[in-house]
Amino acid sequence: MNGTNVSSAILTRLSEEWEDLTPEAQKAARYVLENPRDVGVSTVREIAEAANVKPNTVVRMARQVGFDGYEDFREPFREAIRQGLVDFPDRARWLQDVSKRGELGALYAETISGALANIEETFAAIDVTDLKAAAERIWNSRQVFTLGVGVNNANARNFTYLASTGMTRFHAIPRSGSTAVDDLAWADDQDVLIAMTCRPYRSEVIDAIQVAREQGVTVVAISDSPASPILRGADHGFIVQADAPQFFPSSVSTIALLETLLSFVIAVASDEIVERVETFHRRRHQLGIYREYPE
Repeated sequence: MNGTNVSSAILTRLSEEWEDLTPEAQKAARYVLENPRDVGVSTVREIAEAANVKPNTVVRMARQVGFDGYEDFREPFREAIRQGLVDFPDRARWLQDVSKRGELGALYAETISGALANIEETFAAIDVTDLKAAAERIWNSRQVFTLGVGVNNANARNFTYLASTGMTRFHAIPRSGSTAVDDLAWADDQDVLIAMTCRPYRSEVIDAIQVAREQGVTVVAISDSPASPILRGADHGFIVQADAPQFFPSSVSTIALLETLLSFVIAVASDEIVERVETFHRRRHQLGIYREYPE
């Protein structure tokens, strides 16, 4: 049904009730069956106009399949958007609809509760010993390549920047003007690749991991599902929760996991790391990079 997985039971019921619908209601039903994604982001008037029927016809159609009215009928379609079961453009349209309906307060609360839930669920499923093992492998490696594209590019570069305050062997890839697979050309079993991607999974990350594994590189993979193509076969795999009411996956739990992983790397490192971090920041103060305020 137009490539969507939105409320298939409702759409099936519409098809089953087809013969009992009036000709006008059939026009409304036909539009819904052919454009189910529009329901979650459209008012009754917008659906009626698109189907070339009156708004009360759309309401009668909704009641025919067991709902109190159009808003009740629309809710499962909106819920599918909230849960990320439709594409990014549909979620963006839903956010616009929330604003039109004066529901920004509810969106605010949902965003905050979702971010907290993502972090709780992510760390509840992670074994501390697995995190420690990954940190030890990272510390004992020759080089660490951190790979993220799209929204995860910033996450990977932030991790690398923080690590660089005490260590010199971290590299965010792809480098400017390069590709991830080229950046890994000379990596081998002495090196580590930290790679991350969430649905929809980026082919550049999948391809880079395949190259890395063929070269014996240790892979630390971060993704949002046990079925993720980058988690299968990874030496160390971590699942993050990325659900959000927005049209894009949340990075909150990914950032939290990366910060925790880096703290573990520091914890298992040799004593010299503390001195290196202190030296780094002392030099920044001396160079005037930090603004000092009078007491």
